[in-house]
Amino acid sequence: MALLQNANLGLAFLLELVAIASFAYWGFTVSDSIIVRLVLGLGTPILAIVLWGIFAAPKSERRLRGNAYLAFKVVYFVLAILALIAAGSVTLGIIVAVVFAINTVLAYVWHQEDAAAA
Repeated sequence: MALLQNANLGLAFLLELVAIASFAYWGFTVSDSIIVRLVLGLGTPILAIVLWGIFAAPKSERRLRGNAYLAFKVVYFVLAILALIAAGSVTLGIIVAVVFAINTVLAYVWHQEDAAAA
């Protein structure tokens, strides 16, 4: 069981990286303007990293707890999934949504959100 729980924590980290890549992918495909693509392709993932670092990173002093954390996490990943879909990767967006849902349910069943913050 410990192996599965550790794998789930690793998957959560990979999902965080996928979310950042999703924001970048969307930003670089949203416009024909090179300036807009550069600003959004670099700025959106940087903003996502900063917000995650403040409100969701395990060692953050301002990390949200309980339902506030869950709400932030769901909104963050829904936006990443919508970014993929808006960029034309509907299938990938659906796959990320399913994996995120399974990972989140398992994290709460196994009380991993509290363990990651310790």
